[in-house]
Amino acid sequence: MFLPGRPLARRALRLLRNLGARSFADFASEATFDIKPCLLHGLESAPPISASMSREDGLLYYKQMQTIRRMELKADQLYKQKVIRGFCHLYDGQEACGVGIENAIKPTDHLITAYRVHGIAYMRGIPVKSILSELTGRQGGCAKGKGGSMHMYGQNFYGGNGIVGAQVPLGAGVAFAQKYQGFDSLCVAMYGDGAANQGQIFEAFNMSYLWSLPCLFVCENNQYGMGTAVERASANIDYYQRGDYIPGIKVDGMDVLCVREATKFAADYIRSGKGPMLMELETYRYHGHSMSDPGISYRTREEIKEVRSKSDPISLLRDRLVGSGLSSVEELKEIDVEVRREIEEASQFATSDPEPPLSDLTTHIYQTGLNSRIRGITPWQQLAAA
Repeated sequence: MFLPGRPLARRALRLLRNLGARSFADFASEATFDIKPCLLHGLESAPPISASMSREDGLLYYKQMQTIRRMELKADQLYKQKVIRGFCHLYDGQEACGVGIENAIKPTDHLITAYRVHGIAYMRGIPVKSILSELTGRQGGCAKGKGGSMHMYGQNFYGGNGIVGAQVPLGAGVAFAQKYQGFDSLCVAMYGDGAANQGQIFEAFNMSYLWSLPCLFVCENNQYGMGTAVERASANIDYYQRGDYIPGIKVDGMDVLCVREATKFAADYIRSGKGPMLMELETYRYHGHSMSDPGISYRTREEIKEVRSKSDPISLLRDRLVGSGLSSVEELKEIDVEVRREIEEASQFATSDPEPPLSDLTTHIYQTGLNSRIRGITPWQQLAAA
C-alpha cells in the first residue's frame, strides 16, 4: 500500500513540485484577451473589445486586488473584535473597479469618491498600515486617526466623503481647477448607484458639460443602494445614459481589463478637450452595505455565492494569467502568502500604534490653531502640551 508518509512518497511529492515549478523564461511575456464590449451613449467610437496584458502588469493587478481583498477581510475581523468602531463600508467584490481605474490614469490626475473608500485609498498610494491604522483610530493613520473609515486622504486624493453624492460636485470643482490652471490632468468623481438620484449630481453634470470640464464621472453600480435593489430605487437603471447630453459607457466592472481599457478610452476623450464623460461600472459587493448590515435580508446567500463562483474579479484574472502562460498556480500562491503576511504585519501595527494624544483635539481645524483651553469639569481644562 502506497502511504504518503513513506520516503518514496515524499520523493515523489518533491518531484511533482519541481515539475510544477517553472523559471521566468518559461512564462509568456504578454497575452491578448477578448473583453466584453461596452454599451454606448452619445458616442460614435468605443473602447476596444480586446486587451493586451504583460506578465508584469498581470502580476501587479493580481497583487493589488488580493491586497484589497485581504485588507477588507482583516477590517471585517477587527470590526467584529470591536477594535474598529463606527461606520465601516467594505470594498471586497469591487476590486477590479479601483485597480482598473488607477492603472489607466496618471498619478497627477485627481480622484474623489464616497465612503466605500479603503480600496481606492490603497490604489492612490496610501499604505495598508496607514489605512488599517485610520480604521482603528491610531495616530499612524492616513488622517492621524481622526477620519476613520469614511475619511481618508492622500496626494491628489480627496476622500472618502460621508454625505451621499456630495463628492460629485466637489469633483467637478477639482476638474474646474485643472482647466482654469491649464493643467493636463483630469478628475475622477466616483459615486454609487444609491447616490445616482441626488439632485446635486445632475447640477454637476450640467456645469461640467457647459464648461467642458475634464471630469470622468464614475457610477459604481453594485446593484444595491444600502438594502434597496436598483430596480426599486431608479426609474432608469441605465446609469451611463443619465448624463443626458454627456456621453456615457457601461462597463463590466468585474473585469479589471475591461475597466482599464474603458478608463483609458474615457481619459483620452477628456484630455482631448471634448468635455466630461460618464462611466457606469457594473459590479457587486460581497459584504452588506456596511458592517452593521448582514447583507442577506434583501438578497439571498445563493445570489452572493453565484456571483463569487461566476464573476469574481480575482478568479477571472487568475484564470487568465494561468491559462495564457503568463504565470502559474504556484507563483500566484506565493503572492497570496506574501499578501497575507503584509496584511498581518499592517494589522499588528494598527492595533499597537498609540492613539492620538488629547492635544491633537484642536489641530487641523483652523490654519492658526485653536485655544488649547477646553470646557471641562473644572469648569475649564488645559489640554496637554503637544
